Amino acid sequence: MTMLDAIDKALIDGFQRDFPLLSMPFQHVGAEIGVSAEAALLRVRRLVDAGVLSRLGAVLRPNRVGASTLAAIAAPQERLEAVAELVNAEPGVNHNYEREHAVNLWFVVTGRTQDAVAATLSRIEHRTGLPVLNFPMLRSFHIDLGFPVFDGACKARIAAPLVEASASPDDLLLLTAIEDGLPLTQRPFRQVAQWLDWSEAKVLSRLDALIRAGLIVRFGLVVKHRALGFHANAMLVWDIDDEALVETATSLAAEPSVTLCYQRPRRPPAWRYNLYSMIHGRDRETVLTEVDALVAKVGCSARDMAILFSRRCFRQRGARLSAA
Repeated sequence: MTMLDAIDKALIDGFQRDFPLLSMPFQHVGAEIGVSAEAALLRVRRLVDAGVLSRLGAVLRPNRVGASTLAAIAAPQERLEAVAELVNAEPGVNHNYEREHAVNLWFVVTGRTQDAVAATLSRIEHRTGLPVLNFPMLRSFHIDLGFPVFDGACKARIAAPLVEASASPDDLLLLTAIEDGLPLTQRPFRQVAQWLDWSEAKVLSRLDALIRAGLIVRFGLVVKHRALGFHANAMLVWDIDDEALVETATSLAAEPSVTLCYQRPRRPPAWRYNLYSMIHGRDRETVLTEVDALVAKVGCSARDMAILFSRRCFRQRGARLSAA
């Protein structure tokens, strides 16, 4: 964090979403943060190279563009790193974390289809020799994860509406082309158009349509929060009566401390929780205080939830639509 100045911070907090869909977007970005277009581009490149940003690009709505699931393994501690390496060997794995729990390895698998995701899980189970718990998303209540990390002017968070639209074949080609992020040039959309043999206008038009349809949840700078001092990140899992789940989840999702909130299936007897939420924090004590406030708001017993702090990040990158 010491290497970041006020302009870097304004850039990060100001462009996690609504990155301008313009032929020369860094002219607008630079004007907003008080530097030239070339200086704005160089700052984004530097932040990506430094591991502060994952990429500049699209965050996709799960299971509306391709397929995805959250999965977990209870790995013996002495095998954890080896198991994590086997998981990371799969091209469809885009997030992989150790968390504080007996079920200690949590990863996200993406692919073009549900069959591709299922095949990845099957290979992981076979190669590790360990059972894989599969937790596909049933309903999202807040999945944006764009929030101000320096208490700056980050654009307002957006609730997660139900989305019925799906991506066309052309949309999949476009989103696959930018799954590692936009090329960091003054005319990134023109370069993407050249890759696809499209016009620049078509690239801009399709991205705008995908954002408006909610298939792209957020388009902008994707932050690596741990690199910015957010080391006390906790996944909260809740055992909520099914009849009360929507009301409870809606209430949780509205809390400023909650950065993600979604419903996933129970897997009895190994796993009884059906509601997941995330808190991203700089220190453990602050997060635990926020958890206490959430437990009181929900009105459940602490026995009905568990706190899974992140220990290590083995992988963090964008969804892999190119995964077979």
